[in-house]
Amino acid sequence: MIHFTNIAVGAAMSALLVGSGVAANNHESPPIEVARMHGFVKAVSAKNIEADIKTLVGFGTRHTLSDTKSKTRGIGAARRWIEAEFKRIAKTCAADMEVYTVSETFTGRRIPKATEIVNVIAVQKGILDPSRVVMMSGDIDSRVSDPLNSTSDSPGANDNASGMAGTLEAARVLCQTKFPGTIVYMGLSGEEQGLYGGSTITKHAKEKGWRVMGVLNNDMIGNIAGVNGVINNTVARVFSEGTRVTETKAEARQRRFWGGEVDSPSRNIARLVDTLADRYIPNLDVMMIYRLDRFRRGGHHRPFNEAGMPGVRIMETNENYNRQHQDLRTENGIKYGDTIDGIDFDYAAKLTALNVVTLASMAGAPPFPVDVTLEGAVSPSTTIKWAMRPDELETANLRGFRVYWRLTTDAQWHWNRFVGKDVRELTLENIVIDNYLFGVAAVANDGLESPVVFPGSMGAFDKLPATDTDSEAATGE
Repeated sequence: MIHFTNIAVGAAMSALLVGSGVAANNHESPPIEVARMHGFVKAVSAKNIEADIKTLVGFGTRHTLSDTKSKTRGIGAARRWIEAEFKRIAKTCAADMEVYTVSETFTGRRIPKATEIVNVIAVQKGILDPSRVVMMSGDIDSRVSDPLNSTSDSPGANDNASGMAGTLEAARVLCQTKFPGTIVYMGLSGEEQGLYGGSTITKHAKEKGWRVMGVLNNDMIGNIAGVNGVINNTVARVFSEGTRVTETKAEARQRRFWGGEVDSPSRNIARLVDTLADRYIPNLDVMMIYRLDRFRRGGHHRPFNEAGMPGVRIMETNENYNRQHQDLRTENGIKYGDTIDGIDFDYAAKLTALNVVTLASMAGAPPFPVDVTLEGAVSPSTTIKWAMRPDELETANLRGFRVYWRLTTDAQWHWNRFVGKDVRELTLENIVIDNYLFGVAAVANDGLESPVVFPGSMGAFDKLPATDTDSEAATGE
């Protein structure tokens, strides 16, 4: 397997090769399809996912309020096993991986007494740009009909042992490669009680100074038989928010005139997921849902969105509500409960592979473009401009940029043009700015790309480092 290795400091950075056999200063357009991504997909094991789901189901219940002392039952035993499994994986890695827990104590509507919510994370450190982070999450906890019932058996095979098992498998596959950016694999707790685990990790990310470029929340990735009678193992849903909830009045004013209601960073992550599914995942289509989550329901990407961090939910297309949040029972010939016989392990592996190629693309890409702007009012042509963070280590993997545009009513980017690594603006002759939406992606030496960055604050993933002048302006000094 090809690794991002032998990194030297200084002038040698400009000649860094990333598995492409092409010099970094080659301005020719790199291949759209990156061969080693197919290897990542093939490495995902349905048998590993099946074994991990069986282990998680075997803890009886993983309710947030369940036993934390037992070695065999309850959420305490489950999270200790997940931590041990991440540490076992870390010993096999080519990349540097650190495993630890992050916890916080909460009380709330579904947590009647103060309870420690413990999350397990594995941090695969980037070798060029370690503060640039992309995350994948699954949930540790489970529940039955009564959200406060912490003692009854709650297998949670699909919701959400499937997502947790997928996250473990993604770590097994991707930690064999060193990437420029950091990948964080997360086992989050307290999801069913109020999305507490994700809230804790957003604080931890800020304390660490992580620049979170995206969160892939996997919540129920194993069921193919819907309560509607549809059986489908060829489609996955990706939910993404539109306008950031953290948008300021000034940003809203810019969006009103520039557009961008459907071009938040989360939406452009969803477009990347869709593109990568078509390119690398056999027999899988992505249904992009322009909604934060399912109607009047929530998931663990939401706390990250609320903290201003991009994130999407990846999941099955046809849900079976008889298997979600149900006491184990049979009534009128209908079996209720989230048991392991409702899991299609090949489908769970397919959605795990979708995460794997998305994480690889985002972590393997150069730093994302910043300060993207447009010019072209009352003109037959459009000029798009952008910048990069000024750090030699970060840009060693930069091959160039791909400028994209599409009709304002199109769901996906339709046209593109590649330019070299030294270019910071492009004029598209006779492409009228009023008629299209535009964006730019950074392209690595081997062809991996960042998501498309839409112009203005509404599309920004990242920003230039603050200067003293910026600080003074912000404080009014």
